[in-house]
Amino acid sequence: MAKLELIATATFGLEAVVKREIENLGFKVLKSEDAKITFLGDERAVVKSNLWLRCADRVLVKLGEFDALSFEELFQQTKALPWEEWIPEDGKFTVTGTSVKSKLHSVPDCQAIVKKSIVEKLKETYHCQWFEETGPEFIIKVTLLKDRATITLDTSGAGLHKRGYRVKDVAAPIKETLAAAMVQLSFWKEGRLLLDPFCGSGTIPIEAALIGRNIAPGLNRKFAAEQWPAIPSHLWKEERKAAFDAINNDAEIRIIGSDILPAAVMAARENAMEAGVDDCIDFHIRPLKEVRFDENYGIMIANPPYGERIGEKDAIRHIYSDLKKLFEQNPTWSLYLVTTDKEFEMLTFGRPADRRRKLYNGRLEVTYYQYYGEKPKKA
Repeated sequence: MAKLELIATATFGLEAVVKREIENLGFKVLKSEDAKITFLGDERAVVKSNLWLRCADRVLVKLGEFDALSFEELFQQTKALPWEEWIPEDGKFTVTGTSVKSKLHSVPDCQAIVKKSIVEKLKETYHCQWFEETGPEFIIKVTLLKDRATITLDTSGAGLHKRGYRVKDVAAPIKETLAAAMVQLSFWKEGRLLLDPFCGSGTIPIEAALIGRNIAPGLNRKFAAEQWPAIPSHLWKEERKAAFDAINNDAEIRIIGSDILPAAVMAARENAMEAGVDDCIDFHIRPLKEVRFDENYGIMIANPPYGERIGEKDAIRHIYSDLKKLFEQNPTWSLYLVTTDKEFEMLTFGRPADRRRKLYNGRLEVTYYQYYGEKPKKA
């Protein structure tokens, strides 16, 4: 199989999590930068990384990287890339682009040049002047940063956060990739009780259950590269079968999700059923004031309301006050919470977090606060 340079794109702040996931899949990481991790693989790696990466946004094939100070340079260097190895004669392709701190600053012009150069290369390869574009789809991206062009092919199609289980939604849902990262950055593991008292449509409990059961997040969806002749179809069958065989249905998973809104809990139950993990999550309609910790050493992972609109901040502060009381009364519990509130630690919760990490929930900058509970006493 051909050696490929692949790029997993990620939300700012999640690079280290995605890097660890890639290494756990057995692939060599070449470089970790802002919002992207470059790694070595082959055609099977394209399949495996799409199926298994929980916190990445997309998996791209890096076709080339070069300096481009003129449109002629961009045209010729793009044309020199092996497009015929990827795009068949009936292939349909779209070019997207970005340009930052580069001489070639007009993105539409760059896109047009790249498209034209690929067409010229394919004309020479297939000895024709017209392409039907009725076959598999390809999204090509030209990224210009400080006059350096990177040309990539998007193997994922829809973003990897679209697992396929979200059949019902609520307002302001947390992204699946961020929810999975929150779980992986916590000390939660099989056998330990996990509670999300602001579960909304169930994303955090569902992602935790998928992790606990070792269910590949991309198992029930399709990817752009499944239609590409360059990625043999038997690889998708083999890797899907391997992923099914890897599921641990005997894992002891104990997760509770609750929310004050009946519609949210109903949505969460339907989504968990679609994800195939409804048997290991208990969902309840319950305000935070009624939440009880019935055992020690549990973990709360939560994405409470942010109160971005005027008049909501007081209600949010009441929620935080209730949280503070809960954790003062239950010192063995650990709290992992994401919020836009910069004053959460001292003003609201009354003590600094053991760890904090800047992340993004969509376009909102948030902080992931981590409070570790007391450890079990050794016998």
